[in-house]
Amino acid sequence: MRLSGFCTRHAIGVIALAVILATSSAVYAVQHFAIQTDVTELFPSDLLWTRRAFEFLRAFPQPDILVVVDAPTSELVEQAADKLAHTLKGYPDHIRAVHQLDGGGFFERNGLLFLPTDEVARVTGGLSRAKDLIQTLNGDPSLRGSLNALSLGLMGVEAGIVNLDDLARPMTMAADTASAVLAGRSAAFSWQALAGGAPQRPAELRRFIAVEPVLDYSALEPGRAAIDAIRSAAQGLVRDDQARIRLTGLVPVNDDGFATLKQTAPLTIAASILGVLVVLWLALRSLRIILAVVISLFVGLAISAAWGIFLVGTLNLISAAFIVLFVGLGVDFGIQFSVRYRAERHDFGDLRIALTSAATKAGVPLALAAAATALGFSCFVPTAYRGLGELGQIAGSGMIIAVLTSITLLPALLMVLDPPGEPHPMGFAALAPIDRFIRRRRVPIVVTTLVAVGLASPLLLFLPFDFNPLHLRNPKAPAVATFLELRKDSRTGTNAVEIVTPNLNAADAIAERLSSLPQVAWVMTLDSLVPTDQEQKLALIRSAARALDPVLGPQPVEPPPTDQKNIAALSSTSESLTRVAADAHGSGAEAAGRLSELLTQLARSDQVVRQRFSTAVVEPLKISLDRLKKELAAQHINTDTIPAELARQWVTTDGRARVQVLPKGEPDDTGVIRSFVSAVLAIAPDATGPAVELYEAGNTVVRSFIEAGVFALTAITVLLLIVLRRAADVLLTLVPLLVAAVVTLEVCVVIDLPLNFANIIALPLLFGVGVAFKIYYVMAWRTGKTDLVQSTLTRAVVFSAMATATAFGSLWLSDDPGTSSMGKLMVLSLICTMTAAVLFQPALMGPPRMRRVRRTPVYELATEYDTETGRRVVNQPTDEAVER
Repeated sequence: MRLSGFCTRHAIGVIALAVILATSSAVYAVQHFAIQTDVTELFPSDLLWTRRAFEFLRAFPQPDILVVVDAPTSELVEQAADKLAHTLKGYPDHIRAVHQLDGGGFFERNGLLFLPTDEVARVTGGLSRAKDLIQTLNGDPSLRGSLNALSLGLMGVEAGIVNLDDLARPMTMAADTASAVLAGRSAAFSWQALAGGAPQRPAELRRFIAVEPVLDYSALEPGRAAIDAIRSAAQGLVRDDQARIRLTGLVPVNDDGFATLKQTAPLTIAASILGVLVVLWLALRSLRIILAVVISLFVGLAISAAWGIFLVGTLNLISAAFIVLFVGLGVDFGIQFSVRYRAERHDFGDLRIALTSAATKAGVPLALAAAATALGFSCFVPTAYRGLGELGQIAGSGMIIAVLTSITLLPALLMVLDPPGEPHPMGFAALAPIDRFIRRRRVPIVVTTLVAVGLASPLLLFLPFDFNPLHLRNPKAPAVATFLELRKDSRTGTNAVEIVTPNLNAADAIAERLSSLPQVAWVMTLDSLVPTDQEQKLALIRSAARALDPVLGPQPVEPPPTDQKNIAALSSTSESLTRVAADAHGSGAEAAGRLSELLTQLARSDQVVRQRFSTAVVEPLKISLDRLKKELAAQHINTDTIPAELARQWVTTDGRARVQVLPKGEPDDTGVIRSFVSAVLAIAPDATGPAVELYEAGNTVVRSFIEAGVFALTAITVLLLIVLRRAADVLLTLVPLLVAAVVTLEVCVVIDLPLNFANIIALPLLFGVGVAFKIYYVMAWRTGKTDLVQSTLTRAVVFSAMATATAFGSLWLSDDPGTSSMGKLMVLSLICTMTAAVLFQPALMGPPRMRRVRRTPVYELATEYDTETGRRVVNQPTDEAVER
């Protein structure tokens, strides 16, 4: 090619120009580089389902961070949640709003109304019977008062009014707390659990706080500042209230994913670079040639990065993958040219002649392969998947840049570096038996391959697309692990479908219809916050309030006891316990004996130990007494009396009402979610929410790939028809490509590797590399080449595939499941497309139609042959001869 000849003659100038372009491009790319980490930007806002999603979020803003507060007792978890919510409101620069989903004054006051009626009757009845005990505790809310309350019970045992076994549970709870304090462990005592008569349910020990953070989408982790603020605010709670604070939700899950990628990136990059260098050494066997290929590759990458950023402005999480694609295909072009150069260097010996001859023979196939690959990527631009469209836009132009650097800068670098000559042929002579086998068994090979692929094609019906992004996350990441634990809790709204209706009556009507669906577990509207059987429950609560008003109302409170008085109370109660347990048997006697011994140890311990025991008992007592007073003041609830902040989550100011629907069945089952969403959409076609968005996003991605595949296949077919001018040759190029694609997807079914939002990017790579490989073989076959398996071309294709597979296969090492699955599918697709090119395509093409008589180049007119070796001995031609 004249272009390569020009570059070899003016190598220094070409290299200098390339350095200037690469440097300026790198500076531009670094200065303007930004990744849009908002996953909602991957799809256009004018799609029907995205428009509904944005309309819902405008009407009912949803928190991006869910704070999960756990504590050993319900008193401590309430206290911790209240403190944290109050503290977070002091971070306006990082947090817009804070909502306690199941706490706050409304639920504290009306908590009893949300219990079943029989449970309300049991609780209020128990409170009325415990009037004297409550009076003692309310008048002296201290360790001394708590021990006096226990002493009242023991007096009842001695009087024969109370059975000692009835006190076994409170004595055991007190003994467990004392034992933990004496052992130096965290200790907590729950008066609410004691009053409930049973261990508290997990839901009673957990609270949720919804946080709307201020996000910085220019950063790799947009929510990092808000997350750090929450963790800073939670530090004291973990220490003082024994609370466990965890974060989950869209922002923490995504940020954990970005953090995982950042942590594993050094390993994957190092493995990729090392692997590619090893393959380059095996393919090229010269440090000078490898250096030339690497420099050419990075110059092309710098120019492509700058051009891509100029085209789209800000990269997204999908289009950022163009770096991987460029390296993979850029290595292919570099290896193809370099291996061809080595073959020509072996034949001719002279560096310049070898470079010119290599460019002449490899230039057209490389240019055609690059054009077809660029055209294939460009067909993703008009699809509805914006992330993929921008990737196609950048990668398409990048392929042209890659091939240009391979036929301009690479020859110039080789000319300056002047690698040593090649003493050995470049082909795979050991593979000659395969060529002979293909010649003899060509028809059976082709027929067997096509039949096998066709018979396995029903497997494609079972090829799943996993649209659950949670499966692309590291399950050990904190936010993901928390989400996995909580996904069955209806209060988290996981996999919810959301519907916006004109008013509350319409919301209730559609909720009633949806409740009858077998796929639906629960439907909620604003009316769900109005308890049932309120009159009966309120009557029970008011009866208990009348009984307890005299003891809970304002009254003199004993001053806090001194440490000496606490010692006296501990000793006195210990003696009472010993006395009642002396002649008794059973669980009550055992609990009394154990508690007596522990109280004696506390009385003899340091004051600090007693203070810890006092805190563990008294702080929950104060919280419980305060909560009891509020609960006994419950009022009738209707939609008008629900607090505005809470009601606003379900009804807008203009009257539109929200309906939330949750699925029945395993929340991690993609089939369950698909069935659930389909059933709800059949009744409410305007529904949105997380489940619908995932469902529609998956459908959009699949449609985009189908559309782009059809566009690309059509466009490349037209291009090949124009260049090759034979329909048969076009089929010889495309059929192996389609076979490789089908086999790749069939193997995915066999090894249970579903397509997902991450690994589906491997399909454009399969298409790009596949088209390039097939064109190389067809172009060689058209020039009359035979025995292609053992040829130099196969060496280039094999090592090119190995380098690309090594580069992408390193992603397999990532701790991020999405990235790892991308590496797996890329390696699989490369193996299939290389096998189809190397083994199936030669059999499909058969012997060349005819051998073209090649016009002898000018420089061969001066060629002589060594009579002993048979190798060409080339006389040095003039530049004018080479140019001709």
